[in-house]
Amino acid sequence: MKFRLALTVAATAALAACGSSEDASLEAEADTVEMTADEALTDVEEVPVEDPAASAEAAEPEAMAPAEEAQIQEAGDAAADTAAAAMDAMAQDAN
Repeated sequence: MKFRLALTVAATAALAACGSSEDASLEAEADTVEMTADEALTDVEEVPVEDPAASAEAAEPEAMAPAEEAQIQEAGDAAADTAAAAMDAMAQDAN
């Protein structure tokens, strides 16, 4: 835990020492990207239209078999147990 704290402090100090990120090259790159996108749309004359299917109701998902639901529940429980064990191990390492 002390190592992580020291590493975080060192990284923060290193980033603070870098100074400002304002650079003329960053602005030039953004302008170049925007200009290219604008140029690609200059010849477009079509007007956007509404898609009636976009607001259609979603289909109901298929029902799962009880065995499949049980298998999914068991997998979720196993994942939760693994996460709890990892948290316990990290807590022991910190002490």
